[in-house]
Amino acid sequence: MSKIGYVLKRIKGMNFGNFFKTIDEVHDKSGKSKLFLFFDTIICGFKYQAGYVDYQLFEMYKMNSKERKTIITRGINNDLMKRFNDKEYFKYFNDKALFNEKFNEYLKRDWIYLTDDNFEDFNSFLKNKKDIIVKPTVGSCGKGVEKIKVSEWKPIDLYKKLLEENQRLVEEVAVQCEEISKMHPNSINTVRVVTLNGKVVVAFLRMGNCGYVVDNFNHDGLVAPIDIKDGKIKYIAIDKKHNEYDIHPYTKQKILGLEIPKWTQIVELCEKASKEIPEIGYIGWDVCVGEKEPFLIEGNEFPGHDLYQLPPHRDGNTGLLPLFLEAIKGEDER
Repeated sequence: MSKIGYVLKRIKGMNFGNFFKTIDEVHDKSGKSKLFLFFDTIICGFKYQAGYVDYQLFEMYKMNSKERKTIITRGINNDLMKRFNDKEYFKYFNDKALFNEKFNEYLKRDWIYLTDDNFEDFNSFLKNKKDIIVKPTVGSCGKGVEKIKVSEWKPIDLYKKLLEENQRLVEEVAVQCEEISKMHPNSINTVRVVTLNGKVVVAFLRMGNCGYVVDNFNHDGLVAPIDIKDGKIKYIAIDKKHNEYDIHPYTKQKILGLEIPKWTQIVELCEKASKEIPEIGYIGWDVCVGEKEPFLIEGNEFPGHDLYQLPPHRDGNTGLLPLFLEAIKGEDER
């Protein structure tokens, strides 16, 4: 699909109420006229494949044309996914049970998929476990993920509940290292690593907040970019409302300057896992930094772009597209 075709398709499905609400919010924040912002948002749509959410999230109203060209917008992210990922293989990432089967050696924890006739296996699985993590096999943004205390349930009742609520994937609780756990002990604070054709291009530390069991950006979570050269956090963390933190607001732990443990192992893990399905070349991995070694939580064949280049994380107001293009150039030259 052409750029114009993509934009026209997006316009056709646009929520115009949210569009004009966004214009109002940007007007209040920037002081720019609503008429200017209206047309500027449209221009950014056609020139950079940026939706109004991108326009607000990345503060494109503060950027000149040269800077805007460096942003990975929704449309550009879609293009990357279509170019490097064969949809015939999406199933290995869209179905969490299938993902666990394919990447079992990288998980480093027990898991079971519930069927209508494997209660005895489930009952055995529960032995010696205080808590379990249950998930629907399909879903994103942490929806349906729940931590359950085993002692509060009769095994058969829990089994029936999980089947009824379609939380069929049951996993041993992942154990993270102390340095990462103390940032927010209620959640597994994953390292999001993005690989493009087998190489790590960007990475972020995602931290839970407010006692939630997930670290997702959509559940008040925080995100801070990791320097892929040395595994250190050199920028402040940010939440979805653009609040900025050098200290975690819930646990009061220092974020800025944190060095991610086992960073070299994390890079090696993701680059090795990314070669398991060559037909999927653009992947977002969620990695738990374990006490002994890092391991995978899950993978995403359509990495969200909203974490990539938030304003406080940009050098010289420059986005990450040049970095991705360099990785693509390297692949094209091989």
